[in-house]
Amino acid sequence: MTPLLRLALALALALGSGSTAFADETCQSPYLPKLVGQEDFVYVWTLGVEGLGDGSDKLVTVGANPARSDYGKVVSKVSVGGRHEAHHAGFTDDRRYLWAGGLDDSRIFVFDVGSDPAKPVLVRTIADFVEKTGGVVGPHTFYPIPGRMLISGLSNASDKGGRTGIAEYNNDGSHVRTLWMPAGAEYGYDLRVNAHLNRMLTSSFTGHANYMRPMQELLADAEAMKRFGSTMVVWDFHARKPLQTLEVPGAPLEIRWALDPTHEYAFTSAALTSKLWGVFRKSDGRFEAVEIGAIGDPAKVPLPVDISLSADDRTLFVDTFFDGTVRVFDVSNPRAARLIYEKKIGAQVNMVSQSWDGKRLYFTSSLLGNWDGTNHEDEQFLKAYGWDGKQLTPTFAIDFRAEQLGRPHHMHFGQLGFWSARAESPGDVAAR
Repeated sequence: MTPLLRLALALALALGSGSTAFADETCQSPYLPKLVGQEDFVYVWTLGVEGLGDGSDKLVTVGANPARSDYGKVVSKVSVGGRHEAHHAGFTDDRRYLWAGGLDDSRIFVFDVGSDPAKPVLVRTIADFVEKTGGVVGPHTFYPIPGRMLISGLSNASDKGGRTGIAEYNNDGSHVRTLWMPAGAEYGYDLRVNAHLNRMLTSSFTGHANYMRPMQELLADAEAMKRFGSTMVVWDFHARKPLQTLEVPGAPLEIRWALDPTHEYAFTSAALTSKLWGVFRKSDGRFEAVEIGAIGDPAKVPLPVDISLSADDRTLFVDTFFDGTVRVFDVSNPRAARLIYEKKIGAQVNMVSQSWDGKRLYFTSSLLGNWDGTNHEDEQFLKAYGWDGKQLTPTFAIDFRAEQLGRPHHMHFGQLGFWSARAESPGDVAAR
């Protein structure tokens, strides 16, 4: 390990173990500076719905600080024009800009969230992502590294199937290179980096031809249902070179590395089999994928979607879309997940974001425009809860339909005065 990386990790541990409450959502890049104290805002990347408000995708800012008058209220909204299947977003490594993507036409929208955190502004639209990347379609994860953004794809322009790649961009919006997924593991979804181990993990979902179809139609197509990923890839992060392909059946989705540098493992959930998996480093430096628990009743296919790992690596929150439930697992023994709590959040639930101190969680309802409302009420919400280590207690909720906003999906936290007040971060150190 280099001296700079060792210093960055030491700083990260010091920040995580101190008495100050940290607001930053736990499942972020190690190169991203953390918010210290209470988050003031939740930025919600939201799908437009025809006939609802202006019908466009938008970034919605919601007050999240109970000490402010805008707590639990919509503070601002920025429409991008049109519907692009808004999905995921990610900060640049200085946290001043938020990149957000559309899975349908692969447009990327860059918002300035630093100049006025209460009122983000759309400052750039990247409309040539498919052309510049050589045919990658469906920008999913936006993952900051020093000076650059890694963007995982879901599909390709040739056949709209699952073969895809990872795009690397400079923070100024210029394309650097494209890494196609290796043979035998062509599908993509999430990507996450463990800086301590110099390893990157990627997971796998399905292509544009599947994710843009109505779910009932897709479920009835036996051949289409075969076209889902079943692999995770271990990469040499610095070399951007694939090293291993791990078999993880049933579309492994979100990846969460343990935050303690001595914990050399990561978690994921398989959507189609409703299983939790761990990816563990072995004594020889290679990795193995191990099934560590069931999520609800797999026979009922509750469809696990998002997961969030607590800062102490002991608690994993798992959302299941079809039954609208969050399940909380004790993963202090990472090879044997143990269910300790569950709560129904709504008719459907998708994303979950957790504050660094573990005391606040936020949930949104939308998965994909053509999948929402399958077999249940299509309610759309942002809901906030307090967590005392034993149960969730509701604090506020916003009905995105009643507010004429659309379908809320991905969330990130913001804070007033962050740049003027923050000390040097681990990300700053690692970038030099």
